Amino acid sequence: MTLLKVRGLSRSFSGLRAVDNVDFDLPQGQIRALIGPNGAGKTTFVGMLIGRIAPDAGQILFDGQDITGWPAHRRVAAGMGYTFQITSVFGALSVHENVALAARRQPAGAIQRTRQALAQVGLSDRQATLAGDLSYGHQRLLELAMGLAQAPRLLILDEPTQGLADAEIAVFQALLRDMAGKTTVLLIEHNMNIVMQSADFITVMDRGCILAEGSPAEIHANPVVQAVYLGTSHAED
Repeated sequence: MTLLKVRGLSRSFSGLRAVDNVDFDLPQGQIRALIGPNGAGKTTFVGMLIGRIAPDAGQILFDGQDITGWPAHRRVAAGMGYTFQITSVFGALSVHENVALAARRQPAGAIQRTRQALAQVGLSDRQATLAGDLSYGHQRLLELAMGLAQAPRLLILDEPTQGLADAEIAVFQALLRDMAGKTTVLLIEHNMNIVMQSADFITVMDRGCILAEGSPAEIHANPVVQAVYLGTSHAED
């Protein structure tokens, strides 16, 4: 079953085509990585998926519903969760309060989902800590817990391992393995080791278009992707 279907999605800024007539299908239960060089259009594309950026043209279907014109909060209520490239936790609130607030977006079972999300990311022992007092890496994990607590059907993760220590990256990868087949994940990630080890399927963007799609092995062997992206420093937009 296709959970997310995109057709002809486009967006321009000051005459520059950031996303150009993109078609994209994401099956339910898949962990999909979205990669590409700086300026590829990934951030704009995801911004349109989650409702932060309005497309100039095209259609977004989520679970068969046309959500193209929906505001972000309505998409969250329908089962789309996401974490930002830059942390967006509430620094003056405790770790537990941050996750509990996120969980309330889906009221049924909010208390249990709060506990479970904190355990999944390894923050159960820091529940009383103010979010602003956490290290940057732990703030990234807290934001991930906030996304999980919403019980999303689709979880969009924008550079989730940025700033994480090796041990925290290991926690994240274990979490992805646990989510496999249960939650659909769209992972925007610059760490190619994580992409190749964790993704079921990879979409490569370049200059606003989809350049290639395939399994990790297929993408790694693709000469066009090698030339455009894998041979670069993996800078992200």
